[in-house]
Amino acid sequence: MSHAPFLNRQALYLRPDPSRVLVRPFRPATEPRDLNAVDKSRANHIVDRVLGLDQDSATSQLADVLENFEGRHRNLLATFEARADEMEEALTSHIGFTQLERRLVGAYFLHEYSFEASALFNPSIVAHPDQTGVPDGGCRFVLSLRAVGEGHISSLTFRSGLIAADGSVTVDPSARLASIPRVHNRTSSPDGDVVEVIFDSNEDISERVIFPITDAQSNGIEDARFVAFDNDGKRTFYATYTAYSGRAIRSELLETTDFLSFRMSPLRGAATRNKGMALFPQKIDGQYAMIGRQDNENLYLIYSRDLHVWDGGVPILKPRFPWEFVQIGNCGSPIEIDEGWLLLTHGVGPVRRYSIGAVLLDKKDPSKVLARSCEPLVRPAPSEREGYVPNVVYTCGLMRHKDQIILPYAVSDTFSYFATVGIAELLQSMAC
Repeated sequence: MSHAPFLNRQALYLRPDPSRVLVRPFRPATEPRDLNAVDKSRANHIVDRVLGLDQDSATSQLADVLENFEGRHRNLLATFEARADEMEEALTSHIGFTQLERRLVGAYFLHEYSFEASALFNPSIVAHPDQTGVPDGGCRFVLSLRAVGEGHISSLTFRSGLIAADGSVTVDPSARLASIPRVHNRTSSPDGDVVEVIFDSNEDISERVIFPITDAQSNGIEDARFVAFDNDGKRTFYATYTAYSGRAIRSELLETTDFLSFRMSPLRGAATRNKGMALFPQKIDGQYAMIGRQDNENLYLIYSRDLHVWDGGVPILKPRFPWEFVQIGNCGSPIEIDEGWLLLTHGVGPVRRYSIGAVLLDKKDPSKVLARSCEPLVRPAPSEREGYVPNVVYTCGLMRHKDQIILPYAVSDTFSYFATVGIAELLQSMAC
Protein backbone atom coordinates (compact mmCIF):
# COMPACT_ATOMS: atom_id res chain seq x y z
CA MET A 1 0.00 0.00 0.00
CA SER A 2 1.02 3.57 -0.65
CA HIS A 3 0.26 5.58 2.48
CA ALA A 4 0.97 8.81 4.35
CA PRO A 5 4.33 8.86 6.19
CA PHE A 6 2.65 9.24 9.59
CA LEU A 7 0.51 6.09 9.11
CA ASN A 8 2.07 3.09 10.85
CA ARG A 9 1.00 -0.21 9.34
CA GLN A 10 1.01 -3.07 11.83
CA ALA A 11 2.68 -6.41 11.08
CA LEU A 12 -0.74 -8.03 11.17
CA TYR A 13 -3.25 -9.11 8.57
CA LEU A 14 -6.32 -11.33 8.33
CA ARG A 15 -6.85 -13.61 5.34
CA PRO A 16 -9.91 -15.69 4.45
CA ASP A 17 -9.81 -19.27 5.75
CA PRO A 18 -11.76 -21.77 3.59
CA SER A 19 -11.52 -24.43 6.32
CA ARG A 20 -14.07 -22.53 8.44
CA VAL A 21 -17.49 -23.93 7.57
CA LEU A 22 -21.13 -23.65 8.57
CA VAL A 23 -23.92 -26.18 8.16
CA ARG A 24 -26.64 -24.75 5.92
CA PRO A 25 -29.90 -26.16 4.51
CA PHE A 26 -29.42 -27.96 1.20
CA ARG A 27 -32.28 -27.64 -1.27
CA PRO A 28 -32.10 -29.90 -4.35
CA ALA A 29 -32.25 -27.87 -7.54
CA THR A 30 -35.54 -29.33 -8.77
CA GLU A 31 -37.33 -29.07 -5.44
CA PRO A 32 -40.56 -27.12 -6.05
CA ARG A 33 -40.81 -23.65 -4.55
CA ASP A 34 -43.94 -24.76 -2.72
CA LEU A 35 -42.60 -27.49 -0.47
CA ASN A 36 -46.16 -28.44 0.47
CA ALA A 37 -46.89 -29.50 -3.11
CA VAL A 38 -48.22 -33.08 -3.26
CA ASP A 39 -46.34 -34.14 -6.40
CA LYS A 40 -43.27 -36.38 -6.13
CA SER A 41 -40.46 -33.85 -6.08
CA ARG A 42 -36.78 -34.67 -6.01
CA ALA A 43 -36.85 -34.09 -2.25
CA ASN A 44 -39.53 -36.78 -1.89
CA HIS A 45 -37.40 -39.18 -3.91
CA ILE A 46 -34.40 -38.63 -1.63
CA VAL A 47 -36.52 -39.24 1.45
CA ASP A 48 -37.97 -42.40 -0.12
CA ARG A 49 -34.47 -43.76 -0.64
CA VAL A 50 -33.40 -42.97 2.91
CA LEU A 51 -36.50 -44.60 4.40
CA GLY A 52 -35.92 -47.63 2.18
CA LEU A 53 -32.70 -48.49 4.03
CA ASP A 54 -32.90 -51.34 6.52
CA GLN A 55 -32.02 -50.66 10.17
CA ASP A 56 -28.43 -51.87 9.95
CA SER A 57 -27.69 -49.94 6.75
CA ALA A 58 -29.21 -46.75 8.13
CA THR A 59 -27.26 -47.10 11.38
CA SER A 60 -24.02 -47.68 9.48
CA GLN A 61 -24.65 -44.73 7.17
CA LEU A 62 -25.34 -42.34 10.06
CA ALA A 63 -22.21 -43.55 11.87
CA ASP A 64 -20.15 -42.84 8.74
CA VAL A 65 -21.59 -39.32 8.46
CA LEU A 66 -20.80 -38.59 12.10
CA GLU A 67 -17.26 -39.93 11.76
CA ASN A 68 -16.66 -37.53 8.87
CA PHE A 69 -18.41 -34.40 10.16
CA GLU A 70 -19.04 -34.43 13.91
CA GLY A 71 -15.71 -32.82 14.84
CA ARG A 72 -16.35 -29.94 12.44
CA HIS A 73 -19.57 -28.66 14.06
CA ARG A 74 -21.28 -28.29 17.41
CA ASN A 75 -24.39 -30.36 18.24
CA LEU A 76 -24.52 -32.04 14.86
CA LEU A 77 -27.18 -34.62 15.74
CA ALA A 78 -29.47 -31.88 17.05
CA THR A 79 -28.88 -29.97 13.81
CA PHE A 80 -29.84 -33.06 11.78
CA GLU A 81 -33.04 -33.48 13.80
CA ALA A 82 -34.00 -29.81 13.44
CA ARG A 83 -33.59 -30.02 9.67
CA ALA A 84 -35.67 -33.21 9.58
CA ASP A 85 -38.46 -31.35 11.39
CA GLU A 86 -38.49 -28.84 8.53
CA MET A 87 -38.54 -31.60 5.94
CA GLU A 88 -41.32 -33.49 7.70
CA GLU A 89 -43.47 -30.36 7.65
CA ALA A 90 -42.75 -29.80 3.96
CA LEU A 91 -43.13 -33.34 2.64
CA THR A 92 -46.67 -34.27 3.55
CA SER A 93 -46.37 -37.81 2.21
CA HIS A 94 -43.87 -38.66 4.97
CA ILE A 95 -44.81 -38.40 8.61
CA GLY A 96 -43.60 -39.99 11.80
CA PHE A 97 -39.88 -40.46 11.14
CA THR A 98 -38.09 -42.57 13.75
CA GLN A 99 -35.16 -40.89 15.51
CA LEU A 100 -32.66 -42.73 13.32
CA GLU A 101 -34.59 -41.82 10.16
CA ARG A 102 -34.94 -38.17 11.10
CA ARG A 103 -31.24 -37.82 11.82
CA LEU A 104 -30.32 -39.39 8.51
CA VAL A 105 -32.94 -37.47 6.55
CA GLY A 106 -31.69 -34.26 8.13
CA ALA A 107 -28.12 -35.05 7.08
CA TYR A 108 -29.17 -35.44 3.45
CA PHE A 109 -30.73 -31.98 3.40
CA LEU A 110 -27.76 -30.06 4.81
CA HIS A 111 -24.45 -29.00 3.33
CA GLU A 112 -21.27 -27.34 4.53
CA TYR A 113 -20.72 -23.75 3.45
CA SER A 114 -17.27 -22.15 3.59
CA PHE A 115 -18.46 -18.69 4.53
CA GLU A 116 -15.11 -16.88 4.12
CA ALA A 117 -13.63 -18.94 1.30
CA SER A 118 -13.32 -15.97 -1.06
CA ALA A 119 -12.77 -12.89 1.10
CA LEU A 120 -12.55 -11.46 4.61
CA PHE A 121 -12.68 -7.71 4.32
CA ASN A 122 -14.29 -4.31 5.02
CA PRO A 123 -13.66 -4.34 8.79
CA SER A 124 -15.19 -2.20 11.50
CA ILE A 125 -13.91 -1.88 15.08
CA VAL A 126 -15.41 -0.91 18.47
CA ALA A 127 -14.37 -1.31 22.09
CA HIS A 128 -15.43 -4.68 23.51
CA PRO A 129 -18.32 -4.46 26.01
CA ASP A 130 -16.25 -6.55 28.45
CA GLN A 131 -12.94 -4.96 29.48
CA THR A 132 -12.33 -7.35 32.40
CA GLY A 133 -8.66 -8.15 32.92
CA VAL A 134 -7.35 -5.78 30.26
CA PRO A 135 -3.81 -4.52 31.07
CA ASP A 136 -3.43 -0.89 32.17
CA GLY A 137 -3.60 1.46 29.23
CA GLY A 138 -4.96 -1.21 26.89
CA CYS A 139 -8.35 -1.86 25.35
CA ARG A 140 -10.05 -5.04 24.19
CA PHE A 141 -11.95 -4.64 20.91
CA VAL A 142 -14.47 -6.37 18.70
CA LEU A 143 -13.74 -6.45 15.00
CA SER A 144 -16.53 -7.15 12.53
CA LEU A 145 -15.73 -8.33 9.02
CA ARG A 146 -17.59 -9.06 5.82
CA ALA A 147 -17.02 -12.67 4.82
CA VAL A 148 -17.75 -13.90 1.28
CA GLY A 149 -18.17 -17.51 0.23
CA GLU A 150 -19.60 -19.57 -2.62
CA GLY A 151 -22.05 -17.66 -4.80
CA HIS A 152 -20.71 -14.30 -3.56
CA ILE A 153 -22.95 -14.45 -0.49
CA SER A 154 -21.83 -12.06 2.25
CA SER A 155 -22.20 -12.71 5.97
CA LEU A 156 -21.05 -10.95 9.13
CA THR A 157 -18.32 -12.48 11.27
CA PHE A 158 -16.32 -11.29 14.28
CA ARG A 159 -12.90 -11.33 15.92
CA SER A 160 -11.65 -10.02 19.24
CA GLY A 161 -8.28 -8.52 20.04
CA LEU A 162 -6.27 -6.16 22.19
CA ILE A 163 -4.79 -2.71 21.73
CA ALA A 164 -1.79 -2.38 24.04
CA ALA A 165 -0.85 0.80 25.87
CA ASP A 166 1.70 1.61 23.15
CA GLY A 167 -0.92 1.26 20.40
CA SER A 168 0.23 -2.10 19.05
CA VAL A 169 -2.59 -4.39 17.95
CA THR A 170 -3.03 -8.14 18.35
CA VAL A 171 -5.98 -10.24 17.19
CA ASP A 172 -7.04 -13.35 19.09
CA PRO A 173 -6.81 -16.64 17.17
CA SER A 174 -10.11 -17.60 15.56
CA ALA A 175 -11.97 -20.64 16.81
CA ARG A 176 -11.88 -23.76 14.70
CA LEU A 177 -15.68 -24.05 14.71
CA ALA A 178 -18.30 -21.61 13.46
CA SER A 179 -22.03 -21.39 13.96
CA ILE A 180 -25.10 -19.35 13.12
CA PRO A 181 -27.51 -18.04 15.77
CA ARG A 182 -30.97 -19.35 16.50
CA VAL A 183 -33.87 -17.10 15.57
CA HIS A 184 -35.43 -15.96 18.84
CA ASN A 185 -38.20 -13.85 17.35
CA ARG A 186 -39.35 -12.80 13.90
CA THR A 187 -41.96 -10.12 13.21
CA SER A 188 -43.34 -9.23 9.81
CA SER A 189 -44.07 -5.63 8.90
CA PRO A 190 -44.94 -3.77 5.68
CA ASP A 191 -41.30 -2.62 5.49
CA GLY A 192 -39.82 -6.10 5.97
CA ASP A 193 -39.08 -8.61 8.69
CA VAL A 194 -37.62 -7.63 12.05
CA VAL A 195 -35.50 -10.52 13.32
CA GLU A 196 -34.00 -11.16 16.74
CA VAL A 197 -31.25 -13.79 16.95
CA ILE A 198 -29.14 -15.17 19.78
CA PHE A 199 -25.92 -17.16 20.03
CA ASP A 200 -24.96 -19.62 22.76
CA SER A 201 -22.89 -17.88 25.42
CA ASN A 202 -20.31 -20.69 25.45
CA GLU A 203 -19.31 -19.93 21.86
CA ASP A 204 -16.25 -17.79 21.26
CA ILE A 205 -17.01 -14.50 19.53
CA SER A 206 -15.04 -15.67 16.48
CA GLU A 207 -17.47 -18.62 16.11
CA ARG A 208 -20.45 -16.32 15.63
CA VAL A 209 -21.57 -15.76 12.05
CA ILE A 210 -24.68 -13.81 11.10
CA PHE A 211 -25.74 -15.34 7.82
CA PRO A 212 -28.57 -13.87 5.67
CA ILE A 213 -31.97 -14.69 7.15
CA THR A 214 -34.61 -12.60 5.41
CA ASP A 215 -35.48 -12.38 1.71
CA ALA A 216 -34.06 -8.85 1.58
CA GLN A 217 -30.70 -10.21 2.84
CA SER A 218 -30.70 -13.41 0.80
CA ASN A 219 -27.59 -12.55 -1.23
CA GLY A 220 -25.72 -10.71 1.46
CA ILE A 221 -25.29 -8.75 4.66
CA GLU A 222 -22.70 -6.26 3.46
CA ASP A 223 -20.33 -3.71 5.00
CA ALA A 224 -21.56 -3.35 8.59
CA ARG A 225 -20.48 -0.02 10.09
CA PHE A 226 -20.45 -0.51 13.87
CA VAL A 227 -20.56 2.34 16.36
CA ALA A 228 -20.75 2.41 20.16
CA PHE A 229 -23.69 4.74 20.72
CA ASP A 230 -23.98 6.61 24.00
CA ASN A 231 -27.53 7.48 25.05
CA ASP A 232 -27.61 9.04 28.53
CA GLY A 233 -24.95 6.68 29.83
CA LYS A 234 -26.43 3.56 28.23
CA ARG A 235 -24.20 2.04 25.56
CA THR A 236 -25.68 0.23 22.59
CA PHE A 237 -23.73 -1.02 19.60
CA TYR A 238 -25.45 -0.18 16.32
CA ALA A 239 -24.40 -1.19 12.85
CA THR A 240 -25.83 0.08 9.60
CA TYR A 241 -25.38 -2.42 6.77
CA THR A 242 -26.56 -3.12 3.24
CA ALA A 243 -29.05 -5.92 2.73
CA TYR A 244 -28.81 -7.35 -0.79
CA SER A 245 -31.50 -9.63 -2.20
CA GLY A 246 -29.75 -10.33 -5.50
CA ARG A 247 -31.98 -7.75 -7.18
CA ALA A 248 -32.24 -4.80 -4.80
CA ILE A 249 -30.38 -3.15 -1.93
CA ARG A 250 -31.56 -1.36 1.16
CA SER A 251 -30.07 -0.09 4.40
CA GLU A 252 -30.83 -1.99 7.59
CA LEU A 253 -29.90 -1.60 11.25
CA LEU A 254 -28.38 -4.12 13.61
CA GLU A 255 -28.29 -3.51 17.35
CA THR A 256 -26.73 -5.35 20.30
CA THR A 257 -25.41 -4.68 23.78
CA ASP A 258 -23.34 -7.85 24.22
CA PHE A 259 -22.57 -9.36 20.77
CA LEU A 260 -24.59 -12.41 21.83
CA SER A 261 -28.10 -11.28 20.92
CA PHE A 262 -28.83 -9.08 17.93
CA ARG A 263 -31.85 -7.34 16.47
CA MET A 264 -31.98 -6.65 12.73
CA SER A 265 -34.57 -4.32 11.25
CA PRO A 266 -35.10 -2.42 7.99
CA LEU A 267 -34.56 1.33 7.86
CA ARG A 268 -37.23 3.45 6.24
CA GLY A 269 -37.23 6.70 4.31
CA ALA A 270 -35.81 8.06 1.07
CA ALA A 271 -32.29 8.37 2.49
CA THR A 272 -32.03 4.62 3.16
CA ARG A 273 -32.20 3.50 -0.46
CA ASN A 274 -28.46 3.70 -0.97
CA LYS A 275 -25.42 2.03 0.57
CA GLY A 276 -23.02 3.29 3.17
CA MET A 277 -24.95 5.03 5.95
CA ALA A 278 -22.92 5.73 9.11
CA LEU A 279 -24.43 6.76 12.45
CA PHE A 280 -22.87 9.40 14.71
CA PRO A 281 -22.00 7.96 18.16
CA GLN A 282 -24.39 10.30 19.99
CA LYS A 283 -27.33 12.58 19.37
CA ILE A 284 -26.70 16.13 18.14
CA ASP A 285 -29.15 18.75 19.40
CA GLY A 286 -31.50 15.97 20.48
CA GLN A 287 -31.55 14.20 17.12
CA TYR A 288 -29.85 11.17 15.64
CA ALA A 289 -27.43 12.00 12.85
CA MET A 290 -26.11 10.03 9.88
CA ILE A 291 -23.55 10.48 7.14
CA GLY A 292 -24.74 8.90 3.91
CA ARG A 293 -24.56 9.06 0.14
CA GLN A 294 -27.90 9.56 -1.59
CA ASP A 295 -26.86 10.34 -5.16
CA ASN A 296 -23.96 7.93 -5.79
CA GLU A 297 -21.58 10.87 -5.76
CA ASN A 298 -21.67 13.19 -2.71
CA LEU A 299 -21.86 12.82 1.08
CA TYR A 300 -24.91 14.10 2.97
CA LEU A 301 -25.65 14.92 6.60
CA ILE A 302 -29.05 13.58 7.67
CA TYR A 303 -30.94 14.16 10.92
CA SER A 304 -33.86 12.19 12.35
CA ARG A 305 -35.79 11.95 15.60
CA ASP A 306 -36.61 8.31 14.79
CA LEU A 307 -33.63 5.97 14.58
CA HIS A 308 -35.41 3.83 11.98
CA VAL A 309 -36.68 6.56 9.63
CA TRP A 310 -34.34 8.73 7.51
CA ASP A 311 -35.42 11.34 4.99
CA GLY A 312 -33.95 14.51 3.55
CA GLY A 313 -30.38 15.54 4.21
CA VAL A 314 -28.01 18.24 2.99
CA PRO A 315 -24.87 17.69 0.89
CA ILE A 316 -21.72 18.57 2.85
CA LEU A 317 -18.91 16.93 0.82
CA LYS A 318 -18.45 16.74 -2.93
CA PRO A 319 -15.59 15.26 -4.99
CA ARG A 320 -12.80 17.82 -5.10
CA PHE A 321 -9.48 16.09 -5.77
CA PRO A 322 -8.47 13.80 -8.68
CA TRP A 323 -8.36 10.71 -6.44
CA GLU A 324 -12.09 11.16 -5.65
CA PHE A 325 -13.50 12.61 -8.88
CA VAL A 326 -15.81 9.61 -9.50
CA GLN A 327 -17.45 9.58 -6.06
CA ILE A 328 -16.85 9.82 -2.35
CA GLY A 329 -18.29 7.87 0.57
CA ASN A 330 -17.76 7.44 4.28
CA CYS A 331 -15.46 4.90 5.91
CA GLY A 332 -17.57 4.38 9.01
CA SER A 333 -18.97 6.52 11.79
CA PRO A 334 -17.33 9.82 12.75
CA ILE A 335 -14.96 9.82 15.74
CA GLU A 336 -15.25 12.58 18.34
CA ILE A 337 -11.98 14.39 19.08
CA ASP A 338 -11.34 17.73 20.80
CA GLU A 339 -11.17 19.58 17.48
CA GLY A 340 -14.44 18.22 16.05
CA TRP A 341 -15.79 15.12 14.32
CA LEU A 342 -13.11 13.16 12.47
CA LEU A 343 -14.56 11.33 9.49
CA LEU A 344 -12.62 9.03 7.18
CA THR A 345 -13.79 8.96 3.59
CA HIS A 346 -13.14 6.86 0.53
CA GLY A 347 -12.66 8.34 -2.88
CA VAL A 348 -12.84 6.66 -6.28
CA GLY A 349 -10.45 7.89 -8.94
CA PRO A 350 -9.11 6.81 -12.35
CA VAL A 351 -9.36 3.11 -13.30
CA ARG A 352 -11.81 2.79 -10.36
CA ARG A 353 -9.00 3.06 -7.82
CA TYR A 354 -10.21 3.52 -4.24
CA SER A 355 -8.31 5.58 -1.67
CA ILE A 356 -8.92 6.60 1.96
CA GLY A 357 -8.92 10.25 3.05
CA ALA A 358 -10.05 12.27 6.06
CA VAL A 359 -12.32 15.21 6.90
CA LEU A 360 -12.82 17.27 10.07
CA LEU A 361 -16.38 18.44 10.78
CA ASP A 362 -17.52 21.04 13.28
CA LYS A 363 -18.57 19.44 16.57
CA LYS A 364 -21.74 21.50 17.07
CA ASP A 365 -22.69 21.76 13.40
CA PRO A 366 -21.28 18.82 11.41
CA SER A 367 -22.49 20.36 8.16
CA LYS A 368 -19.47 22.68 8.43
CA VAL A 369 -16.25 21.23 7.00
CA LEU A 370 -13.25 22.57 8.95
CA ALA A 371 -10.45 20.71 7.17
CA ARG A 372 -9.89 18.07 4.55
CA SER A 373 -6.97 15.93 3.41
CA CYS A 374 -5.63 16.90 -0.01
CA GLU A 375 -3.90 13.56 -0.48
CA PRO A 376 -5.08 10.10 0.60
CA LEU A 377 -3.96 8.45 3.82
CA VAL A 378 -3.93 5.08 2.07
CA ARG A 379 -4.16 4.14 -1.59
CA PRO A 380 -3.43 0.99 -3.60
CA ALA A 381 0.17 0.50 -4.72
CA PRO A 382 1.22 -1.64 -7.69
CA SER A 383 2.96 -4.22 -5.47
CA GLU A 384 -0.09 -4.95 -3.30
CA ARG A 385 -3.29 -4.38 -5.18
CA GLU A 386 -4.28 -7.79 -6.55
CA GLY A 387 -7.32 -9.61 -5.24
CA TYR A 388 -11.02 -10.27 -5.66
CA VAL A 389 -11.60 -6.63 -6.67
CA PRO A 390 -8.27 -5.00 -7.63
CA ASN A 391 -7.21 -1.46 -6.73
CA VAL A 392 -9.41 -1.05 -3.65
CA VAL A 393 -8.61 -0.04 -0.06
CA TYR A 394 -11.66 0.29 2.18
CA THR A 395 -12.75 0.34 5.80
CA CYS A 396 -16.10 0.39 7.56
CA GLY A 397 -14.97 1.85 10.85
CA LEU A 398 -12.10 3.12 12.94
CA MET A 399 -11.57 3.53 16.69
CA ARG A 400 -9.84 6.09 18.87
CA HIS A 401 -7.34 4.87 21.46
CA LYS A 402 -5.74 7.70 23.44
CA ASP A 403 -3.96 9.96 20.93
CA GLN A 404 -4.15 7.47 18.05
CA ILE A 405 -6.63 6.18 15.53
CA ILE A 406 -6.78 2.41 15.12
CA LEU A 407 -7.54 1.78 11.47
CA PRO A 408 -8.40 -1.70 10.18
CA TYR A 409 -8.79 -1.68 6.41
CA ALA A 410 -9.31 -4.10 3.56
CA VAL A 411 -7.16 -4.61 0.46
CA SER A 412 -8.68 -5.50 -2.91
CA ASP A 413 -11.86 -6.85 -1.27
CA THR A 414 -9.89 -9.90 -0.17
CA PHE A 415 -8.01 -9.53 3.13
CA SER A 416 -7.52 -6.98 5.90
CA TYR A 417 -4.66 -5.00 7.47
CA PHE A 418 -4.30 -2.80 10.56
CA ALA A 419 -2.65 0.58 10.88
CA THR A 420 -2.37 3.29 13.51
CA VAL A 421 -2.44 7.02 12.88
CA GLY A 422 -1.44 9.78 15.29
CA ILE A 423 -4.32 12.22 15.62
CA ALA A 424 -2.08 15.28 15.85
CA GLU A 425 -0.10 14.29 12.76
CA LEU A 426 -3.30 13.57 10.85
CA LEU A 427 -4.79 16.95 11.70
CA GLN A 428 -1.58 18.73 10.66
CA SER A 429 -1.81 17.05 7.25
CA MET A 430 -5.38 18.25 6.64
CA ALA A 431 -4.56 21.61 5.12
CA CYS A 432 -7.28 21.74 2.49
